[in-house]
Amino acid sequence: MAVQNTIGKHGVSRRLALLGGVAAAAGAGIWWQRRQPPDHDHPRLTVAEAFAQAQAGEITLIDIRTPQEWRASGVPVGSHQIDMRRDDFIAALQSAAGPDPSVPVALICARGVRSARLTLALAQAGFSNVIDVPEGMLGSGAGPGWIAANLPVARWEG
Repeated sequence: MAVQNTIGKHGVSRRLALLGGVAAAAGAGIWWQRRQPPDHDHPRLTVAEAFAQAQAGEITLIDIRTPQEWRASGVPVGSHQIDMRRDDFIAALQSAAGPDPSVPVALICARGVRSARLTLALAQAGFSNVIDVPEGMLGSGAGPGWIAANLPVARWEG
């Protein structure tokens, strides 16, 4: 009788099926949460503002995505490409923006999640003027993104 309560008509009990559904929902919740940008109180720019300020020399725009992403969608005109996974990211950032940790640096990624995370990490590392571009290249809840805004994109020459 215990076997019949555990294994149903198709070989899986209702309890196991329910447990699988709960596990799948929990997994989906974790997946969704990891793709949400952390909240922060640092400055933000729209993609249009980031482009205008980069062109005017008011900020250093850093595209922190991966080479595969740069190759797939191109890079924002006026940006420096520094893969955020680089071991020497800080040195590369200082090479692009200068050694002064108070110079304005704006970060852009695909959808604003990594740029928000790195904004917080750089602030903790002593950078005092880090700006997030939360729309990213592909758009997010913050806006349509660089590409949809028809801002200039260059082919990555890596």
